[in-house]
Amino acid sequence: MYRVHLQQFEGPLDLLLFFIRRDELDVYDIPIARITDEFLAYVRVLEQIDLDGVGDFLYMAALLIHIKARMLMPSQEVDEEGEPIDPRRELVERLLEYVRFKEASQALTTRFEDRLDRFTRGRASSEHPEEAPEPDARFEHSVFDLISALRRVLTEASEEPVHTVAPEEYSVEEQSEYVLGRLMVGARQSFVGLVRGRTKPFIIATFLAVLELARQGEVALFVVASEDFYVERTLPESSGDGVPGRDLDV
Repeated sequence: MYRVHLQQFEGPLDLLLFFIRRDELDVYDIPIARITDEFLAYVRVLEQIDLDGVGDFLYMAALLIHIKARMLMPSQEVDEEGEPIDPRRELVERLLEYVRFKEASQALTTRFEDRLDRFTRGRASSEHPEEAPEPDARFEHSVFDLISALRRVLTEASEEPVHTVAPEEYSVEEQSEYVLGRLMVGARQSFVGLVRGRTKPFIIATFLAVLELARQGEVALFVVASEDFYVERTLPESSGDGVPGRDLDV
């Protein structure tokens, strides 16, 4: 059993928005059948790595299946005025409301960070103990880009052997050492290349190790290809300036 808790891990609505933005879909005309199938595929991966909050994804999956079933019914539901009711309407309203709250939250965060750079009267003459800075985690765009790569390698991984063997166990700590051992400072390594040909327990533990190393600022992650991402070992004092790629926000 593997479990990871990410304070900034995105929820089921973020996954839907990820699909919509990636495929440039019209939020008012979501292809519910295709989105439902892909959403379920991601949920199966999340269940394997036991990410915190996977129950919310299961609830959303059930909601999508319900909407899909309503859209397949031969007769449409109508409102009091006789107009057909789009089964996706409630989901669209929830998505739009979520986007509004998310944008407002980002605006407040920006204002808060701007306020931290200012000093109030009297602060300059006061003595304050210096606090050790937290590691600067370097990601790109979305955690779901990483899960796309995980889906790929898990699909390619061989199934469990039919003969009885001793179970393989890998810890996040061990796999962190493995990842760092494969990386040289400033050099990138494909995640698929790190785990290709390995067993599913090895792949999952390595994926969690990469997330933990990125959270600690030990590595930077870059999405430069479909269904793959690159891992780069960083120096502790590295600021991340001048490094190409899309920033991952996990």
